[in-house]
Amino acid sequence: MKITSVDIWTVVVPTIPGRVHSPELVPKAGWDEVPKHLFRLNTDTELYGLGETDRGLPLEQVQQGARLLLGKDPEKLTLQNIYADPGDGTEDHPVIGQGPAYMAFEMAVFDLVGRARRLPVHALLGGAVRQRVRADYWMGQQTPEDSKRSVERALQHGFKGIKIKCQIEDPMVARMKAILEVGGPEFKVTVDPNERFRTAEQTIALARELEPLGNVEVFEDPIPKADLEGYARIHEAIKEPVAMHLGDGASMLRALKAGVVDCFNLGGTLVSFQRNAAVAAAAGMRCWHGSGNDLGIVDTAYVHAAALAPNCTLASDFVGSWTREDDLILEPIPFADGYTPTPMKPGLGVELDTAALARYCQAHETLS
Repeated sequence: MKITSVDIWTVVVPTIPGRVHSPELVPKAGWDEVPKHLFRLNTDTELYGLGETDRGLPLEQVQQGARLLLGKDPEKLTLQNIYADPGDGTEDHPVIGQGPAYMAFEMAVFDLVGRARRLPVHALLGGAVRQRVRADYWMGQQTPEDSKRSVERALQHGFKGIKIKCQIEDPMVARMKAILEVGGPEFKVTVDPNERFRTAEQTIALARELEPLGNVEVFEDPIPKADLEGYARIHEAIKEPVAMHLGDGASMLRALKAGVVDCFNLGGTLVSFQRNAAVAAAAGMRCWHGSGNDLGIVDTAYVHAAALAPNCTLASDFVGSWTREDDLILEPIPFADGYTPTPMKPGLGVELDTAALARYCQAHETLS
């Protein structure tokens, strides 16, 4: 079997009005106007593999990655290093898992090989350790009233918690009280300001105001991650867990050596996420899988990855299907009782919705 061509679609899928930010706080999300690229690795058989890039990735990188794979036999690729031929074992520490649009092409290769071997992607990586993966609802910066409506929607779909975006200038106490009023004390909130609580002192003061409410699950990235001294003060002063959103082992070790985190929001490729999760596990810490408000191919790949890591037991972010107008896959990711089932179909287990793709496609090309 050989990869004979690569179809590349550039897409823009807007968010659903009211699902992300309250206009009073953030008039326009903006990131939903940034293109993504979907692609299909075609072969000289009926088999193919699907991939999806991060938003904003230059098309040139997708084209470069495609050319690195054209003519290759996907079943002879080194799955932990898809662009490289197997080495002779003489390198001390070869750099692996890097290259143009690497994460997207890695998932496409895994999808293709999984289809060929009639195995789900997680089986190619060692096998899922759970039949379902915890998942929370998600919202952007919202007013207390809009937050109530978002939590009501989350409860209707069976979610047990929510992740919120925010900043120190937002009406945080009123918002968290509104969430508590609708969701109750068992409905937990991951508070993620993307470092916009600014300082340790402001974070500590807010945490103490929120502590009596009892509905904070974790504070994620409250201040800039470079400020380890600030994180140390936060970690010592508040009762709630503190997490960092990181994507590589070196950054994780830096946080662990400083003793400033209790858990991690982790990213990475299918392979590197497992390595990152193993670093957290070695420290006795739990983690969850982060996201970037993606579409269905990426979110499904994240479910496979989260199902593999024994310590990925906190609620992960698979949020694109309820924030964007369409996820561009035929069967949406199902959610029930705060979980999504581990995919069991060959490969990623998804198919492109070609009708939806036509609606949101801005450009298409085939490389061969």
